[in-house]
Amino acid sequence: MPYKILTINPGSTSTKIGLYHDTEEILTQNISHSAEDLAAFSTITDQFPYRLEKINAFLAGQNLKAGDFAAIVGRGGLLKPLVSGTYKINDMMLDDLKHNRYGAHACNLGAILADMIAKQGGCPGYIVDPVVVDELTPIARVTGRPEIVRKSIFHALNQKAVAKRFAKSINRPYNSLNLIVAHLGGGISVGCHALGEVVDVNNALDGEGPFSPERAGTMPAGQFAEKVISENLDHNSVAKLLAGKGGLVAHLGTNDVREVERRVAAGDDRAAIVYQAMIYAIAKSIAAAAVPVCGKVDHIILTGGIAYSEQLTAKLKDYIGFIAPVVVLPGENELQALAEGAYRVLTGEEAAKEYKG
Repeated sequence: MPYKILTINPGSTSTKIGLYHDTEEILTQNISHSAEDLAAFSTITDQFPYRLEKINAFLAGQNLKAGDFAAIVGRGGLLKPLVSGTYKINDMMLDDLKHNRYGAHACNLGAILADMIAKQGGCPGYIVDPVVVDELTPIARVTGRPEIVRKSIFHALNQKAVAKRFAKSINRPYNSLNLIVAHLGGGISVGCHALGEVVDVNNALDGEGPFSPERAGTMPAGQFAEKVISENLDHNSVAKLLAGKGGLVAHLGTNDVREVERRVAAGDDRAAIVYQAMIYAIAKSIAAAAVPVCGKVDHIILTGGIAYSEQLTAKLKDYIGFIAPVVVLPGENELQALAEGAYRVLTGEEAAKEYKG
């Protein structure tokens, strides 16, 4: 009999649910949350009962109950830096997430929701490869200011899952390959996977790296400092400039790459320049990611939502094809990645890790 696994991925305006038999997708559902509904809650943590009710209603509509599952898996939230793996949800993890000790984000609800449903069903609850997976080398952390240390916050769930799936597809162990994985979405992260560890990657949460549909990317520090000082911007305003209101949104008023490509096709010269500049910035970040392994890269993987764009991936191949063969594996597939992480533990392929605050 297959293991039945429930996966939960909370986002800012939705909760995505996946039902899996082993790692085979049976059903997925995107439960949308209106701005009006969410406005009733003063904090993200306060949304827990509301989102739990929506999930339980969905399960009831499918004639399912918590006791039907071998494991419940939630998307990992903002926790202390962790090594890659599947983690059993424990009280210390829940306490850190409920009190937003390492930051507030909707993904913090993943473990909280998974834990409650797991307890209802008498099965284990897990998270898999949260965004704070940290395998950086010591020299990758150092910046030109001793008080500022580089952090590893990136699309770890999708990057790790895509890299492992690709390695399996070519009959190679993931930890025997040097890969560059570029997650191309609203935010962009480019990681150097050296023999199974992401030894260098940009902090995509704060907008470091190439600019993206929603993030400003690394910019001339002096000019940005002048803007902040001259406009007397507070912390929240600066954060939005860097992540949320940067990149394509700042230049063109949209975060939709398809819309930008339509404008370019219609002869919009400004859109063309900005779009090509973003692709150029991504390519430079990918090239830089070859440095930690001295250029000995086996493959480059392009993934994420905007990797569906043939125009974007074709131009990237032109720029970076000299480094290593380029493989395009579009989409995020986060629900699938959660199921795969739980399945590896359920089958004994790997042991669940313990979170220690």
